[in-house]
Amino acid sequence: MKLRNTLLAATIMALPVAAMAQPVTGLYLGGGMGYNYLDNTTATLRAPQAAGLPNNQGNGNGLNGNGGFVGILDGGWGFGNGFRAELSGEYRNNHMNGPRTGGVGGLTAQQYGVMVNGLYDFNIGTNWIYPYAGIGAGVQWTSANNITTGFGGYSANGNGTKAGFAVNGILGAAFPITPALSITAEYRFMGIVESRDFGVTITQNSTGKQVPTSIRVNNQYNNAAIVGVRYAFGAVPPPPPAPAPAPAPAPARTYLVFFDWDKYNLSDRAKAIIADAAAASTKTQTTKIEVDGHTDTTGSAEYNMGLSRRRADSVAAELVKDGVPKAAISIQAFGFTHLLVPTGPGVREPQNRRVEIILK
Repeated sequence: MKLRNTLLAATIMALPVAAMAQPVTGLYLGGGMGYNYLDNTTATLRAPQAAGLPNNQGNGNGLNGNGGFVGILDGGWGFGNGFRAELSGEYRNNHMNGPRTGGVGGLTAQQYGVMVNGLYDFNIGTNWIYPYAGIGAGVQWTSANNITTGFGGYSANGNGTKAGFAVNGILGAAFPITPALSITAEYRFMGIVESRDFGVTITQNSTGKQVPTSIRVNNQYNNAAIVGVRYAFGAVPPPPPAPAPAPAPAPARTYLVFFDWDKYNLSDRAKAIIADAAAASTKTQTTKIEVDGHTDTTGSAEYNMGLSRRRADSVAAELVKDGVPKAAISIQAFGFTHLLVPTGPGVREPQNRRVEIILK
């Protein structure tokens, strides 16, 4: 009793606790089975005087609880804010034994009915377990079968089905397998909180005399451990991970080779710069090498276009000499159309007489 009361109190206190998120949204179905323990209760044999039984005004005695089977089917709706409303069909089967002398000797109790439950799912910051708690109420029918009496020389024959008001207390946890499918494990208390009378006939074995009477069974308290599955139809798979950003292209590196006026031959300094560019092309992720020839503004456009081409060809040839594959080199001639230092026509600007080596 102390354990049951503690669990019920924890269930009620847990409901208003704020949680981070709601793992069930929309329609869901579930089910499970497990072990049910039916607590001790009291049964009273309501025998009339004519039965001729000892203490024939009625004999009340305890029925010892026993373990048995429980199965449930659930269907409900998650509201997206932590709360769920659920309709639960439940079945339990237990046998109870009384004293060997006097009163009710025993009976088999089949309990089944429908409960309406309100539950709350908690997100505790993990994606592998979601605890939940709930309470509920409903109606449970008890079928009392195999009723016996403990009086020596008498036998009993009776069965019947009676309904009673019942309450539920639920503590459990869900373990997601997929976004929609979860394994559930829970403790469920169910109590039928009213007395019910079941018809029974008492027979005196020596005479065959039969007396119709009844037994009154008091509250029935059940403690169940249930393992099951739950499927949420509204579950949305998590979005696929964002693709890794493509690596940024390496910045282009530019080497400048300068020429004397109206020349395209390479100085020693020019050859050293070209050698540096060739070495760098093998050490970096270079996919293309541009060699762009330029001139200053002296002379005609046609002449300078040819001069810029000759300068670019001489640099490209030196790159090949330094080990750069010829197929990797792209040569362009710009004449004086791309000045490094803007000038007017006819100006001998040394920085405009150049070849640019661009590693991409």
